[in-house]
Amino acid sequence: MYDVPAYLWVIEFVAVIGVVAAILVALAHGADAATRTRLLAWAAVVLGGWMGMSAYLASQGAYRQDPGEAIPWIGVAIGGVLITALLAARIPAVAGALADRGAAARLVLPQTFRLVGVVFLILMVTGDLPAVFALPAGLGDIAVGIAAPFVAQHLRRDPSWSGAVAFNLLGILDLVVAVGVGFLAAPGPRQAIHVIPTTEPMGLLPLALIPTAVVPLAVALHVLSLRRLARRKAAVPAST
Repeated sequence: MYDVPAYLWVIEFVAVIGVVAAILVALAHGADAATRTRLLAWAAVVLGGWMGMSAYLASQGAYRQDPGEAIPWIGVAIGGVLITALLAARIPAVAGALADRGAAARLVLPQTFRLVGVVFLILMVTGDLPAVFALPAGLGDIAVGIAAPFVAQHLRRDPSWSGAVAFNLLGILDLVVAVGVGFLAAPGPRQAIHVIPTTEPMGLLPLALIPTAVVPLAVALHVLSLRRLARRKAAVPAST
């Protein structure tokens, strides 16, 4: 466990819980009455269960990149959650909940909680995270978090608004850069960016919940949003 001020714990848990809650709200609004309760129950159990399991794994040091560690378990967690989320979106009940007109905006709103990136900047100032990671990751997340409500508002008026494509692509790019630099600046056999401090705290509580929970869910939401925009654009010429 990483010793950080109590207010940073609060910010992180608000962000993690907020992302989960926003996803549940998106599913609730789009699901039909017959499947809504069951769908929300399963989604809450799966998402909440993973948050708890990931917190436990982090508390046991499972995500630490020690010099002798051959498998980057934090990367396995990120990839596993991302793949699971994208596959879950193909379940008929979930796909139906994400198919209505208002889903375009609801897929974007959870990105607002990327404002949690301010934590990286705070820990950079306190000397706990390197600037090479904290600046792009923190500023990128904050920018996405600020833009998300405005993008959602545009999508409420026009579910095929082309500006959302740029938003989603930039949001994915921000996460790819953050994860990439985080890996390269972490202590261990794969460290390619040698800085002090390293990004080791990202594998410890409470910071570990960001890469193992918020990041893969945010990427999945961006991908699903892009997929939906592509389908709508393809449907417009067809209907014309």
